Amino acid sequence: MREFLLGLRLLLGAGRGNRARFLLMAAGGSLGVCCLALVLTIPSILEAHDGRAAAREPRTTSARPADATLVLQRSDPYGSRAFTRVFVAKGSDGTQERTPPGIEELPDPGEVLVSPRVHELLRDQPDVAGLLPGRETGLIGPAGLAHPDELFAYVGTARGAITDEGRALKSFGYDYAPFPAVEPSTLTILRFALGTLVLLPLAIFLSVCARLSAASRTRRLAALRLLGLSAKGTQRVNAAETVAAALLGALLGLGEYWLLNQVMTRTGLPSLRWYPDDGALSATTVVVCLVGCPALAWFVGRASARDAATSPLAVRRVAVPEPPTKWGGLLLVTGLGIVTGYCVTGLMGRAASSTGPNALLVPAGVLLTGVGLVLTLPLISYTLARWIARTTRSLTLNLAMRRNEVEPGSTMRVVTGLVLLVFAASLAQGVLIQLKQVTRPSSPVQDYTIALPGITPQQQRDLGEAPGIRAHAVMMDSWVDLDTLPDDAIPEQVTALVATCEQFAALVRSSQGCTDGKAMRLIDPNSSVGSDLTPGTPFTFRFEGGKAKPLTVPLPSQGILYSAYSPSAVGSAAVLVPPSALPVGARPEAAHLVLTSSSDPARVRTALDGIAAVAPIAEIELVGVNIQGLQQIAVIETLLALGMIMGLVIGVAAFVVSVTDRAVERRAQVTAVTLLGARARTMRAVQCAQVVLPLSIGLLLALITGKLAESSYLITGGSEIQWDLAGTPLLALAAVGVIAVAAAGTMPLIGRRIDPELIRRD
Repeated sequence: MREFLLGLRLLLGAGRGNRARFLLMAAGGSLGVCCLALVLTIPSILEAHDGRAAAREPRTTSARPADATLVLQRSDPYGSRAFTRVFVAKGSDGTQERTPPGIEELPDPGEVLVSPRVHELLRDQPDVAGLLPGRETGLIGPAGLAHPDELFAYVGTARGAITDEGRALKSFGYDYAPFPAVEPSTLTILRFALGTLVLLPLAIFLSVCARLSAASRTRRLAALRLLGLSAKGTQRVNAAETVAAALLGALLGLGEYWLLNQVMTRTGLPSLRWYPDDGALSATTVVVCLVGCPALAWFVGRASARDAATSPLAVRRVAVPEPPTKWGGLLLVTGLGIVTGYCVTGLMGRAASSTGPNALLVPAGVLLTGVGLVLTLPLISYTLARWIARTTRSLTLNLAMRRNEVEPGSTMRVVTGLVLLVFAASLAQGVLIQLKQVTRPSSPVQDYTIALPGITPQQQRDLGEAPGIRAHAVMMDSWVDLDTLPDDAIPEQVTALVATCEQFAALVRSSQGCTDGKAMRLIDPNSSVGSDLTPGTPFTFRFEGGKAKPLTVPLPSQGILYSAYSPSAVGSAAVLVPPSALPVGARPEAAHLVLTSSSDPARVRTALDGIAAVAPIAEIELVGVNIQGLQQIAVIETLLALGMIMGLVIGVAAFVVSVTDRAVERRAQVTAVTLLGARARTMRAVQCAQVVLPLSIGLLLALITGKLAESSYLITGGSEIQWDLAGTPLLALAAVGVIAVAAAGTMPLIGRRIDPELIRRD
C-alpha cells in the first residue's frame, strides 16, 4: 500500500507533462474499454432478440376442439425482410385470455394489432392493407417484438376463414426462437471472428496506453530504485500509476458505451436494430471491464518496470538493451505449421473436415499465428534493422535502423495494431465467404416466383423493369378436364414457359437450338422432366375469365437442349411457348411470373425491395433460399463490418498514440543529432523510415499468414472457394494505403524549433 500511495503522489506531483500523459492514458483506455463493452454486449443483444421471438411463439396442437382458439402463422418476404402475420380466431375455451407479450388481449374478428414499423408502412404504402384484413386497433409493445423494425401483426379473423389450416392454441412461449437472429453454430464462428478483429488489437492498444512515456518513466523508477526502494516496490510504484489510469479509463469507457448505446438504438445499424435495454451493460461486462483492464495494466506496468528494478544503473546510463526474445517465433512457426498443414490437404484434394480434433486445431492455429506474428515482430525488426545498418551507406537509413536496433519493441508498438488489422481482415473475409455458401445456394442467379392472378397486368409489366431484375417470363400449367377421365387414369399435365429465346437464354445457364416464334420442347440432360411425354400429345391452357379460347399446344418433337441453374424456377418446364402464340391481352389461368436477378445478397435485397414497391401485397417465393437466411447474412455482415470499424479505430488510435509518444520521448536524441548538423528533412526521413520499413515487413507477413489462415478455415469448412484470390488485391491495396498514411503521419512530428535544454533534462 505504501508503494501504491507513493505512485499516486508521483503522479500528482510530477509536473504538467506527467499529468497530461496520465489523461492521455485514461482517454486511450476509455476508447478501448468502450469497444470491449460493445463486443461483449453483442451476444446479449442477439439473445434478447431471440428471447422475445421465442416468448411470443404460439404453442399449438393438431387436435381442434369446437371451442378452441385457432391460430395460423404466415411469414412472407416483404422486400428484403420477413413480414409475419398471426391470424387468430377466438374460441370459448379460455385460451383467448392467454396473450403473448406486447399485447393485452387477442384481437377480435376484423381487428388488427401491428408493430410500429407496420403502422408506418400502412401510412406510406396503403396497398399493404390488403395483407391485413381489418382495421388497426392498437400497437404491439416492445416486449412482443424481436427488434424495433420488425414487420409483425396479429389479425383477428372468423373461425371459418382458417378452419382448414389453423391449429388449436394452448399457450404462448418456447425455450428457443423459431428463426434465431444468428444460428448457434454461426454465432460461435462470429465470436471467434470478432475476437480476432477486435480483442487482439484491443489488448495491444491497452498495452500501448499503459506504456506511454516508457523511457522517461523507466529512468524515474531507476532513480527511486537507486535511492533505496526495493525491486518489487519499484514495480508496484509504476503499476499504481498505470492501474489508476486504466481504472479511470474503464469508468470513462463504460460511460462512453452507455452514450453510444443510446445513440445507436435510435439510429440503428444496417439490418440490426435493438432496444436500449438489450444493449444495457451486464454485471459480467462491467466486471470484465473494471477488473480485467486494470489487471492488464498492472501486469504491463510491472513488466515495463522490470529493467529499472533489476538494473537501475544500466537504465540511468542508457545501456544497450538485450536482443528481443525468440519465443514469439516458436508460436508463429507452430501456428503456421497447423494452418499450412490444412492448406496442403486442400491442395492434395483431400481436404480435412472441421469435425473432431480439427474443430479445436483450426482456431488454435489461427490464434497462434496471430499472437506469434505480434510477438515475433520485434525480433524481425531487430534483425532487419541490424542487417540494414551494417550494409547501408545511407546516413538516413543508418540513423533510422540503429534506433530500431536499440529499441525494436518501441517501433513495433507503433505498427502492431495496423498489422493485426490486415491479418484479421483476411479471416473476416473467409468467414463471410463460408457463411454465404452455407446459407445460400451456390447458383449465380436468384429466381423469384409470383402467382399471376395476384398481380395486375400493369404490375406484371412494371415487375419486369424493377431494379435488380434482369430477366422475366411466365410459367403456365396445362388444364385437364377430370370429369372426362376414367377413374383409374392418371392425368397428363405439362408446365410451359412463355418466353422469347432471348428471355429463355437469360433464365438458364446455356441453351442450344432455340428458334423464335415456334413452340419447342425443353430438354435438360440432367433432368427427367418431360422425358415420359410423347411428341404430339395435345395440352390445353386456359385463360383468366374465359375471355379467350383455350390454347391447345401439341408437344413438339423439335427440342432445345439447355442446362438449368440449380435451383431454378424454370427447371420444371417441358415446353417453350412463344408469347405471340397467346391471344392478345389474355392471361393464363394457372400461372406464375418468374423473375431472376444476381444471387449477390445486395442484388437480392435490391430486387426484393423493387418487387415490394410495385406489388406490396403479392406473395413472393424465393427459389432455393428463405428470407430468414437472407436476413441472417445481413446481420452477420453488419456485425463483421462493425468489428472491422472497431479494429480500424483501435489500430489507428494505437498508431497515433504510439507515434506521438515516441516523438515526445525522442526529443532529446533528435535535438542532439540536429545540433550535430542533421537537417530537418533528414530527420523527417529518419522518422519515416523507422516506421515504414518494419510496418511494410509486418503487413507483408500479415497478408501471407492471413491468407493461409483464411484458406485453412475455408478448406476445413468444406467451402467451394478454398483460395480467395479475388480478395488479395483489395487487401494489398489497403496495406499500401496503411503504409502511405503511416508515412504521412510521421512527418509533422519533427519540430522546427530546437531547444538545447532538452539535452540535459532528466
